Amino acid sequence: MADQTDPPPMLNPEKDPDDWVTKDEPMTGPQRSYLQTLCREAREEFNENWTKAEASKKIDELQGKTGRGK
Repeated sequence: MADQTDPPPMLNPEKDPDDWVTKDEPMTGPQRSYLQTLCREAREEFNENWTKAEASKKIDELQGKTGRGK
């Protein structure tokens, strides 16, 4: 019988973007759109060639800078 105090397993564990299998693929459409908005608000240059992993990291960075998101 399982111990009732054990925490439930994570359904969607957060993984470092550098460990993603798809990390080198081009950023997704939603990443592109959100990054364009964040870059505009943060007055930073948008890079069309960011990968999925790079885009994810940049989103985290710019969310902190702009106060959006987390």
